[in-house]
Order: sequence, then structure tokens, then C-alpha cells
Amino acid sequence: MSKKIVIIGGGPGGYVAAIRAAQLGAEVHLIEMDQLGGTCLNTGCIPTKTLLHTAELFQAVKRGGSLGLVAEHIRVDWSALMDRKASVVQRLVQGTTGLLKANQVTVHRGRAELLDAKTVRIQGNELKALSADAVIVAVGSEPAKHVFQGSDLPGVIDSTEALDLPQVPSSMVIIGGGVIGVEFAALYQALGTKVTVVEKMPTILPLMDKEVTSTLRKELSSQGVTWLTGAQLTGVQQDGDVLLTSIIVDGSVSILKSDYVLVAVGRSPKTSNLGLEKLGVNMERSAVLVNEHFETNIPGVYAVGDCNGQIMLAHAASAQGIAAVEHVLGHTPTYNRDVIPSCVYTKPEIATVGLTEEQAQERKIAYKTGVFSLAANGKSIIESDENGFVKMIVGAEWGEILGVHIVGPRATDLIAEASLAINSQITVNEFITTIHPHPTVSEAMGEAALAVDGQEIHWPPRIGVR
Repeated sequence: MSKKIVIIGGGPGGYVAAIRAAQLGAEVHLIEMDQLGGTCLNTGCIPTKTLLHTAELFQAVKRGGSLGLVAEHIRVDWSALMDRKASVVQRLVQGTTGLLKANQVTVHRGRAELLDAKTVRIQGNELKALSADAVIVAVGSEPAKHVFQGSDLPGVIDSTEALDLPQVPSSMVIIGGGVIGVEFAALYQALGTKVTVVEKMPTILPLMDKEVTSTLRKELSSQGVTWLTGAQLTGVQQDGDVLLTSIIVDGSVSILKSDYVLVAVGRSPKTSNLGLEKLGVNMERSAVLVNEHFETNIPGVYAVGDCNGQIMLAHAASAQGIAAVEHVLGHTPTYNRDVIPSCVYTKPEIATVGLTEEQAQERKIAYKTGVFSLAANGKSIIESDENGFVKMIVGAEWGEILGVHIVGPRATDLIAEASLAINSQITVNEFITTIHPHPTVSEAMGEAALAVDGQEIHWPPRIGVR
């Protein structure tokens, strides 16, 4: 007899879980109150990267003289770009809808509320309730609220609103130097906006490898982004048509003028009004607490993706959704939380997986590093994008791959090879003996492996190594 699973939320955690559950023979019901695809598809990953792609092409054509490419009067048609963004989103939403239908997942529209561990009420066009053998909560997150003087002024926006501005602004202050803030900084700077990023921490992207973030900061600085780190926001005021952002840096007050202030200080689980607290589900602030199978303290109730506050990445949500339904249906999940890649879609791109050097030091793990500069990589030079590197961190005794950190072209694609290497527990020697095609950026992966022992081919010998 098949089990009945009710999934609340149709984002990358929910719809992927629904499809996997259907593949395994369950009767699946998915409840979504807005658009299928969730934040990632509708107001996050996909529309942001669509805009970033055009911005990157715009910059490449503007600098095309050195490539033997001359284009006159190049400009961004913002209205056309907004239409393309909407078209990409619509196509993928339709694709998601079609996949759910093809897998015989029943989709319900409306707001869901848990009445008990086995019953979910749907408030939509009509009120109805669904019984279930298991409930998976996959409601995602929303931009974190940051209340300060002037936070409710027109022009003080969040990341969702930043995707639908009426035109490219002449200036923007971004509060927050995490992934969201940095990507929007790269986007709008490339489109011609004067961008200033305000970050309270000493560095941007504070959880990433310090060499990687330093390289990105320098590169985006050369493109025109202004960084104010170790800076404290005190408030925003309206002054005619502009906003005045007051910050404190090194004990001094500075006033920044801009058309918009984008608040990008992270995201918060969107778990209110679901009946979780009434049911007795353990929470930490707005995050749902779960075990290694993503099950809450209430048997049969699971939470995956951003709403459990563990790793707020779309691909992590999908992997968690698969693991949860496999556990519900008696299978053995293979989710590995230590091998989840993280990507930043700036130019240059950043991608990381596994341990940073700082984390290895904190855990007292003996390690070695191999770093290969893209200044010696033919494909990176061809693409005029050689200001980056590949760093490989390996165990000192056995040579197992502990972490890989990339800044440069194709980084977000290359990181999959590193993820496979760590997940498969291969050694640096096995990485070395894997032949990489030429000319590609991927060659730098093999060279970084060789560099662990100073044996890289396309770099002069290091003094004292050979």
C-alpha cells in the first residue's frame, strides 16, 4: 500500500521532493500559495542570473576593442531585459508545472496550515483538508527584516524589489556584503550604476576563503564598486529625490547619497502561520529544528530547505527534499552536508566546496595547499579573465581532497568536479592522473593538484620546493 505524502511549498525543496516521492510510488500532494518554483525560480537565482548574464555581455562588448570587436552606441534596453527575465522565469515555471503533472503529483493552490501531524488544511478558493502519512514543510525563506531609521522610506528596497526597478539607477548603496549584496553590486555596477557596499564585518563574504574574497574585492573595485567594510549603518533619510545613508566607519560618520538603498542582510525562514508552534514543533527563532533525516521532533513531520535554516541554497534544499522522502518511504538517503558547493555569480565567478584553510586550522587538521594562478591558463587568457586561481586543500597524511576554492571563469561549473572528488574521497594523486582537456579552464584543476607538492607544469619552479 502506497504512502500519502503532503508537501507544503513548491520551491526547489518541495517540487523536487514531490517528484522523487512520486518516482518511489507515493501518492503525492503539493500545496503552493504563490508560483511554483519558489523564490529561487521566481525572485532569486534565476532572474538574478538572467540579469547578470546580460550585464556581463554588456561589459564584454564595451571593452571589445582589445578583442578585435568594435560596437558603437551599445546600450542596455532595460525594458527588453525585463521582458527576457520574465520569459526565462515563465518558461521554467511552466517546465516545473509540466514535470509535476507528468509525475502525477496533485497540486493544490492556497495557504497551508498543519492541524495535526497527519492533517493539513488548505485555505484557497475553498477550504479543505488533506490527510497524510507524512508532511514535508518546504516553505523557503524571505528577505531578512532590518529595521532602522528610514527603513520604510520609498527607495529603501529588498532583493526582490531590486529585480524590478523601473530603470537602471544612477547610484545605489547596498547594505550587506554577503552573496546577495555582492551579486547585486556586480550586476548594477556592470550596468552603469555607481555602487557602494556597506558591510559591518571586516571582510565581504566572511564565510568564504579569505584569498578568494580578497581577489574578488580587488577585481570588483577595479570595475568601480566601492567597499566600506567594518561599517555600521545608523539610518537613512530622504533629501528631495535622493536618499542619504548615514554610516560610521573607523569612528567617523559618513553620508552616502544614492537613488536607492538595497538592504541585503540575508534571509529568514518563512515559517509563520503554518501551525508549527501550536503543533509543538521545536523551533529556533523562525527556523524549524530537524534531525539528520530532516524530521522534526514530531514524528512524520519534516522540514527541508531554507525553512530549517541550515544551508540556504537551492541545490541543498533539493538534496534535502530527496533525502526526506527517501527516509519516509524506507530508503537509505545519501545526503552529505559536508559536500555542498557554494557559488557567487559575479565576474569573476566564485565557487567553493569543502573546508577552507581557516576551518581546517580550527579543526586542527594537518593539510597542504596547492594554488594555481589562472594567469598561466591559456583559456582564461583567451577570455581576458585571468585574474583568479584554483586552490586545493588536501590532507597532509593521506592526500585526500578536503576543499577546493575557485575564483575565475567557469568557476561555478568547475566546482562540480571538486564536489565529486570530495564526495568520492579520492586523493590528490587520483586527481593528478585524471587528464583534463586542453585548452580549458578545467586544466587549472589538475595543475592545482600538482601544485600541492610544487609539481605544477605551467608555472616556474618555486624556490626551495624542487
